[in-house]
Amino acid sequence: QVQVVESGGGVVQPGGSLRLSCAASALIVSINAMGWYRQAPGKQRELVATIVGGVSTDYSDSVKGRFTISRDNAKNTVYLQMNSLKPEDTAVYYCKVQTVVLGLKSDYWGQGTQVTVSS
Repeated sequence: QVQVVESGGGVVQPGGSLRLSCAASALIVSINAMGWYRQAPGKQRELVATIVGGVSTDYSDSVKGRFTISRDNAKNTVYLQMNSLKPEDTAVYYCKVQTVVLGLKSDYWGQGTQVTVSS
């Protein structure tokens, strides 16, 4: 079983920064990709950023230039550095981990961490 644990959420003023962490336990399977999603009240869950193999990254247009996703493969941990935060970034942020076993992919989700941007 893969466990996904997020941390680093909190309350920050507009223009401030936060760094989210997501640690995955995958002792007998390989992690292919990790990503961050967010969901604000009354809105659909949306993609924020993904990283595949620690090489390829993809960002939502709304966060490009402000957020950076990175991965420490040795620790099975992905980070989301969030700078120049805006009130519209307020949401629950979820980490998704994709594993691959014999070419078969499976997705696992964390419990979410709250990010609130307010003055």
